[in-house]
Amino acid sequence: MSTEAQVLESLQWRYAVKKFDPARVIPEDIWQVLEQSLVLAPSSFGLQPWKFFVIRDLPLKQQLLPHSWNQSQVVDASHVVVFAIKKDLSTADADRLVSRMAEVRNVPLESLQGYNNVMKGFLQNPALPLDVWATKQVYIALGQFMVAAALLQVDTCPMEGFIPAQYDEILGLSALGYASVVVCPAGYRSPEDKYATAAKVRFTTEELVHYF
Repeated sequence: MSTEAQVLESLQWRYAVKKFDPARVIPEDIWQVLEQSLVLAPSSFGLQPWKFFVIRDLPLKQQLLPHSWNQSQVVDASHVVVFAIKKDLSTADADRLVSRMAEVRNVPLESLQGYNNVMKGFLQNPALPLDVWATKQVYIALGQFMVAAALLQVDTCPMEGFIPAQYDEILGLSALGYASVVVCPAGYRSPEDKYATAAKVRFTTEELVHYF
């Protein structure tokens, strides 16, 4: 099978899992790839205004269940990723990024000052509230994570059906300066999930894709 066909097959295979197999755990080597898919996710300016909180502890999952509209995926999935934005972004975040850039690329910090000034200009006068901007960035990371998982035959279920304030309190995110935005359980589908074999419903390519 060609690489192109494999990608399309993986995307056809993917669906939002309704019932995970609680007995199946993502192998560590597979998880390490998925973890890096989060780390490598793109963001505007490369600012990475986020943190990814990964929950594997069953009692903690059970504690989150009633704040997740009692959706069993939160408990049954192998790993639950909470995508959170960094609150109160400031020019210090731009300084932190350029310091890291200078370190990784082995260039003088001074050579990045122009880029730093551009970022600071945005952070000081954003086109929309910074929390809203950061939330948009988080969904880029979510998409990359889900595609990487599908390519590795790992199931996911993106969820906005939860109470962020309760998650933030239980996980202590507010004290860390973060706020939860979206949750994505990951693991393996249960044989009992009838949606695994349901046909994927999409509008036609002609309706959704327009060329100029």
